[in-house]
Amino acid sequence: MSYIGRFAPSPTGPLHAGSLVAAMASYLDARAHGGQWLLRIEDIDPPREVAGASEHIVRTLAAFGFNWHGPMTYQSQRSEHYQHAIDRLSNQGHVYPCACTRKEIGEGSYPGTCRSGMPTGKSARAYRVLCNEQPIEWHDRNGRSQIERVDLSPGDFVLKRADGLWAYQLAVVVDDGLQGVTHIVRGDDLADSTARQIYLQQLLSLPTPSYLHIPVVLADDGQKLSKQTGAAALSTDRPLEQLAIASVHLGLGAIHATSLSTFWEQATSAWAHRFGLTATYRSI
Repeated sequence: MSYIGRFAPSPTGPLHAGSLVAAMASYLDARAHGGQWLLRIEDIDPPREVAGASEHIVRTLAAFGFNWHGPMTYQSQRSEHYQHAIDRLSNQGHVYPCACTRKEIGEGSYPGTCRSGMPTGKSARAYRVLCNEQPIEWHDRNGRSQIERVDLSPGDFVLKRADGLWAYQLAVVVDDGLQGVTHIVRGDDLADSTARQIYLQQLLSLPTPSYLHIPVVLADDGQKLSKQTGAAALSTDRPLEQLAIASVHLGLGAIHATSLSTFWEQATSAWAHRFGLTATYRSI
C-alpha cells in the first residue's frame, strides 16, 4: 500500500511553533516512508477564519522548505462531498435531527434527548450521528492502545452544526477517505477525536488510516500553545533555527544544518532511525 499523509491546518491565524512541530512530524513521516504528503486547508468555519491566513500558511510552509504533492485542497470547496456522506448515513438510519441547545446539553456527553424525536414545538438545530454500543479499539504508533465507546463519551456527536456549517469530524473523515490518506500524524490534542473518526469510517465503509499522535508544544503557563492563546507567528527570517527547535521537541536532537535541503535530509534520517523505518527516503 502506498503511503499518503497530509497536513491540514485551519486558517484561523498564522502558523506558530506548535503548527511547525505538527507539520514537521507528518512531513518527515511521509519522507521516511517514501510517500506522498498532501496539503489541505480546513476552512469550513468562516466565523473563526482570519482574512489572508490561508495564503500566509502556504507562504510560510514554502519558506521552511516544505513541498507537497499535487494541488492544495480547500474544504470550503467540498460541501457536495459532505452532503453526499450525510445523505448516505441518513438513508441508513444513522443520522437524526436535534433541537437541543448547548445550554440544555451542558458540559457532559450528549444524553440522547432527540434520539426518538424532537420535543413538541421544537425544530432541528443540528444533525447528529446515532452511536451504538460497539467499542472502538485503535492503536497508536507511539505504543498506546485505546478502547472507547463513543455512545458514552461524547455520545451522539454533531455532523452538521446549528449554524449550517459542517462539523470537523465529518469533513475530516470524508476528505481523508476521498484523498486516500493512509497515515495520519498529528498532535496529541486530537487523539480524543480518533474513536469518533474511526466510527464514521466504519459507517461510511472507509479504510482506517494508521495513527501517530505526537506531544503538543506547551506555552509557559503549561497550556497548549495555540492561536487562541496568542502564540507568536512563525518568522520566515531564520527558518533553520526554528526547525532545529522543532526537531528537539520531536526527540530528534538538535539538527545543525547550513541549508534547508540538508536539514530535511538529516531530519528524515533521524526520524526513520527513531521509528525503525528501513524504507528508502525520497525527496518530496
